[in-house]
Amino acid sequence: MHDQKMSAALAADLDSSFEQVVLAYQHRLYAFALRLTGNPQDAEEITQDAFVRAYRALRTYPASRRHALALRPWLHQIALNVFRNRLRRRPLHLVPLDQGDEAGDLELEGDKEVQPDVALERAELNASLNALVAALPPRYRVAVVLRYVQGLGYREMAAVLKQPIGTIKANVHRGIHLLREVADAQEQITCSHAQLNARRRIR
Repeated sequence: MHDQKMSAALAADLDSSFEQVVLAYQHRLYAFALRLTGNPQDAEEITQDAFVRAYRALRTYPASRRHALALRPWLHQIALNVFRNRLRRRPLHLVPLDQGDEAGDLELEGDKEVQPDVALERAELNASLNALVAALPPRYRVAVVLRYVQGLGYREMAAVLKQPIGTIKANVHRGIHLLREVADAQEQITCSHAQLNARRRIR
């Protein structure tokens, strides 16, 4: 169901329509939380807590406010706030992860029908990219994940992060720049190892 239709349904009958909101967004919010934490249990708890808070908030909203609600950024904002609150209460074990589609990968585009060796190489590259994203400082990590994993526009991101669009664009740009720097450094290390191994074989 489209966001506007879901908002209208929530305005008309909250209790009957909220289940549709959960079904529509539970996987997306879980993927968002999992990308932030790297921990499936934490991600599941954040997702559940976010929906509980969303429902409680909606019960206090008049029908007109529910009808005008932009659900996608609003729900992501709640999930992000839950994550930040948990981070303040106790250190979360943030780790790089490779959870496939469940985590909302940054994937390399290409033909689906490829040779096994090409598919393996692409999977390895995707795994490396996901690990690099997981290692970004939090403000850049959140910005990159919202933009390139969750697919939010900059106006939606501004609603989630409560930041000016210029700041968000700068954080996305800086995050991508850091990814490229680390990726280039890793590529140089790999090339150096390959050259060293080649010299050893020649000797």
